[in-house]
Amino acid sequence: MPITHSSHPDPQVAIEIPRRVAQHLGLDEDTSWVVLEDVNVFTWPGYDLRQIQGQSGRYDYGFLPPRFFETLVKRFAELREAGRIAATSRDDED
Repeated sequence: MPITHSSHPDPQVAIEIPRRVAQHLGLDEDTSWVVLEDVNVFTWPGYDLRQIQGQSGRYDYGFLPPRFFETLVKRFAELREAGRIAATSRDDED
């Protein structure tokens, strides 16, 4: 799911990342949202992901707090059930 600084016109498909969570993840000071309706499907790690500089073999920026993660999962499940999810395969198909 993409993270963006742009607010979404439909608040049901984007959830604002709380400031403390953004700080924990090392995001900048601008407000960020997780867009739930547009997901990428790929084999981990994706070909376009880059390792965290100075962290051998690390691609993740940390864990989401359980309550925030559960909110994302619940809302995603609701959108999926309503047929509002667009999934795009990002695996390289050579």
